[in-house]
Amino acid sequence: MNALPLKENLKKYTGMASCPVRNVISRFSGKWTMLVLCVLAENEATRFNEIGRAIPDISPKVLTETLKSLEADGLISRKLYAEIPPKVEYSLTELGKSLMPLLGSLIEWALDNFNAIAKRERFPFEAR
Repeated sequence: MNALPLKENLKKYTGMASCPVRNVISRFSGKWTMLVLCVLAENEATRFNEIGRAIPDISPKVLTETLKSLEADGLISRKLYAEIPPKVEYSLTELGKSLMPLLGSLIEWALDNFNAIAKRERFPFEAR
């Protein structure tokens, strides 16, 4: 990244509606979003309850909201099968798949640096 003068940085990042950093990263930076994307990246098509079992501390309501948000942003697709009971599967779209190598780098960084950050705890890494 190139260093920009402060005035240009302020212009670039303060326009909430036009800032690509703010608007794009906010789409997948929620507490559960990256974990859901990782679960879907590891499986071709995944059902709601399977995602919930893979992330046991997410509530069904929050999982539903997260999936709806990811679908609205075009990162995942939802396929409904006309069966009784209804069967729904979620999978990454091509756009979602294109994000995963970048998230993979972030995950690798997190794994490499977790202990160093945990030593400097401002709060415990536990469910709150």
